[in-house]
Amino acid sequence: MKQYKSGQYISQGYYKSFQPSLINKQLYVDNMEVLDLLSQADREIGRLDMYSKYIPNIDLFISMHVLKEATQSSKIEGTQTNLEEALLEKEDVPLDKRDDWEEVQNYTKAMEWAVNELEKLPFSSRLIRKTHNILLQGVRGERKQPGEFRNSQNWIGGATINDALFIPPVHTSVPELMSDIEEFLHNKEIYIPELLKIGLVHYQFETIHPFLDGNGRVGRLLIPLYLVSKGILKKPILYLSDFFEKNRKLYYENLMLVRDKSNVSQWFKFFLVGIIETAKSGITTFDNILQLQKQVETSIQKLGSRAANAKKIVDYLYNHPMINAEKVSEVAGISMPSAYKLIVDLEKLKILREVTGGQRGRVYLFDDYLKLFR
Repeated sequence: MKQYKSGQYISQGYYKSFQPSLINKQLYVDNMEVLDLLSQADREIGRLDMYSKYIPNIDLFISMHVLKEATQSSKIEGTQTNLEEALLEKEDVPLDKRDDWEEVQNYTKAMEWAVNELEKLPFSSRLIRKTHNILLQGVRGERKQPGEFRNSQNWIGGATINDALFIPPVHTSVPELMSDIEEFLHNKEIYIPELLKIGLVHYQFETIHPFLDGNGRVGRLLIPLYLVSKGILKKPILYLSDFFEKNRKLYYENLMLVRDKSNVSQWFKFFLVGIIETAKSGITTFDNILQLQKQVETSIQKLGSRAANAKKIVDYLYNHPMINAEKVSEVAGISMPSAYKLIVDLEKLKILREVTGGQRGRVYLFDDYLKLFR
């Protein structure tokens, strides 16, 4: 890919911003390592996508995949909320952790909205801006132009622009650069494999940094959204934030390698390894879920006449693996005394585990299921 030029640094007086080249052009891939990894990535995504087709209640599990992605993606930005905390109701979250909790919930809402909207809206700047707007509602970045491209200079790393690690392009060029991304994604006259296309778009988006806040989270959201929009995945079940978080130093180094050396091949290799590893991990998780489902179904049959109500609770737990007695009563449509008896049954079967240790306000986890996502 010797013909690829990433852009250039431009003096803005006392600092240099990076002006990326437009990407809406044919890119010729001549690196055999990239092509080999691309072939592997295609195979693994195909295997992962099969679960969307053959697991009849796949939607039960999607919300947990999205929630895990929300906590991991937000963690990269410094938000400290784990899966258990993310499952709490707002009033149960300590005040000092509520902002972090809100950011994770917003990420989940933004992803769910965007996936549903793809049925009506094309993958576009409009979709990206609206997703960003949901992401920043009522949280720390709410005063940083939610849903609008920035109208001032931003920077990455460093306390001030003077010691920044990287300075994105000037704000006046953001609309043109984002339009270029949109044209590139919908250009039917150039052929680039879809995984390389979204890999290049992720790099370009992070380099443009079009918003004042939330760029990392939106940039990571774009990957599963694009794969769903193209029918490569039927459901949003592939998220790279876990891989990026585990390899954070390499992630930033590879982005900088493209900017400084135009070495897009190395970025593609890193990105494709991420897809391969993440897809394999997703396949393992789904296999483990299926095994757990069988075990749980076998266990609850021991409850005889109470098995039907236990099944209602278990189905609810696949979506929300944290529950209390009031919710058990509501979901199963039974009285509170019956709900407490059912909880005792589910504890004996080791399906539920009480986590507060208190006598009042008890909360129960579907622990074996939650472990699959940790």
